[in-house]
Amino acid sequence: MDLLEADALDQALDLLAARPLVALTGAGLSTDSGIPDYRGPGSPRRTPMTYQEFLSGEPAQRRYWARSHVGWARMAHAEPNAGHRALAALEHCGALHGVITQNVDGLHRAAGSSAVIDLHGRIADVMCVSCGARTSRAALQERLSRLNPGFVEAAGGAVEAAPDGDAELAAVDGFRTARCTDCEGVLKPDVVFFGENVPRERVARAYAMVDAAAALLVAGSSLTVMSGLRFVRYAHKAGTPVVIVNRGATRGDELAAVRVDAGCSDVLPALAAATAPTRTNGTLVGT
Repeated sequence: MDLLEADALDQALDLLAARPLVALTGAGLSTDSGIPDYRGPGSPRRTPMTYQEFLSGEPAQRRYWARSHVGWARMAHAEPNAGHRALAALEHCGALHGVITQNVDGLHRAAGSSAVIDLHGRIADVMCVSCGARTSRAALQERLSRLNPGFVEAAGGAVEAAPDGDAELAAVDGFRTARCTDCEGVLKPDVVFFGENVPRERVARAYAMVDAAAALLVAGSSLTVMSGLRFVRYAHKAGTPVVIVNRGATRGDELAAVRVDAGCSDVLPALAAATAPTRTNGTLVGT
């Protein structure tokens, strides 16, 4: 970290250490857990499947679930990194009131965070688009393995992992999808696809979380999509300071009080180390 970024980090620590926080997190937080992001420096151009494409018919659904079947075997073993653990530590000492995450990997809860709003859902859950029945992704993985014996092994270890728990596959011919066991409807991961709206109730809870905080920490998000950027705009309009920690530029940089161009696994543990000693159950020690 150069002198300019070290100075930005000091400013961020000074601004955040004495304020009740809420964090907005993105894919850049999970890259150190081995999960690729969409838009980080050096990331290849990706074209994720849209909701409309997924609903277009069996070919699209076969392509999605074949890729997911291979990718899930890897994502299911991802572990929280130092950034996730630092946010959990900040919550436990009372400095962080909650996390609004755009990630679907479930690593915040695995790290010990409890006040988490999964803005885009959770890849570990599956829902039927017809009857709404929900099941676990692990259970579906077992069904897909029975329907497609040897498919993961045939894909090989050199397959490129992709964001959101799927993988880049050249061919998916012959892959058999699974249907809802209640109504034979189409199954989809319980996540918000591109082109799909975040549920209003979830958005309202996220706004309420921002309202309750005195600072907004953005960690690992380029803020390219409006589902995350709107909370930065909302906080800025309300006079709530915004601190952005991200490798590379973001769409919200002009709204930030402080911008730290660095990795979350480096910056967030420093914030936790600087903040936790001054807090006891959310109260500043000595006040």
